[in-house]
Amino acid sequence: MEQNSSRPTWDEYFINLIQTIGTRATCDRGRSGCVVVRDKRILTSGYVGSPIGTKHCDDVGHEMHSVIHEDGTQTRHCIRTAHAEQNAIANAARFGVALDGSTLYCKMTPCYACAKMIINAGIKRVVCEKDYHAGQRSKEIFREAGIEYNLVNNEVQTYADM
Repeated sequence: MEQNSSRPTWDEYFINLIQTIGTRATCDRGRSGCVVVRDKRILTSGYVGSPIGTKHCDDVGHEMHSVIHEDGTQTRHCIRTAHAEQNAIANAARFGVALDGSTLYCKMTPCYACAKMIINAGIKRVVCEKDYHAGQRSKEIFREAGIEYNLVNNEVQTYADM
């Protein structure tokens, strides 16, 4: 019997997985998830959330900071939480999982701090579901470091109080 299967590609599969992981996030600004894989096998995952044992944005509100950029534009960021990428890398370190040569899947282009951690963790490929409004510097440093960067959707992630 012939089956007409519409199985997702591996990138689609892992992007779908980060959406589910993001449902555990404790900050409603993005609900981001992340998974790091090598040879199509999951090594670690993470979601945006407050450090273990501390208060969550969803419970006590955001810790918002305003940033004025060189071009005069201003953006607002919640700094209470660690990003999904940071938590995935920290989880790998906590349990002794090497990430060298792996691929990281995330909701949006990583911020500059996360991009530097990704490079130093030995991750060689980054696949993002959406773009990030402040992700240009991350793209530049990925290019400089030889990290393959793939953007699935050119849509820029937005959220309230940007």
